[in-house]
Amino acid sequence: MKTKLKKGDRVVVIAGKDKGKEGNITYVDRKNNRVVVSSVNMVWKHQKPNATGQGGRIEREHPIHISNVMYLHKGKPVRLGTEIKGDKKVRIAIVKGERVTID
Repeated sequence: MKTKLKKGDRVVVIAGKDKGKEGNITYVDRKNNRVVVSSVNMVWKHQKPNATGQGGRIEREHPIHISNVMYLHKGKPVRLGTEIKGDKKVRIAIVKGERVTID
């Protein structure tokens, strides 16, 4: 599935246990259609102690499906699209039917 979201985008979660939370995308997995959003979908990882560090419970973010997040434009969730302006392809936010360039 092709995605218009990229690392660093501000998004809001629209489905799941963290619905309504906002954060920045830290990783995009295009092969599995998943994104990691900062401070969203937190899980506990039980780490065994090893030579480099101490063991214990570590809280970290897990990926969520890309269809469960929407791009935030001026604090509102919007759909994204692309347009060709001149000889460049740019991302646009579709706000109430009108198209606003974001990049």
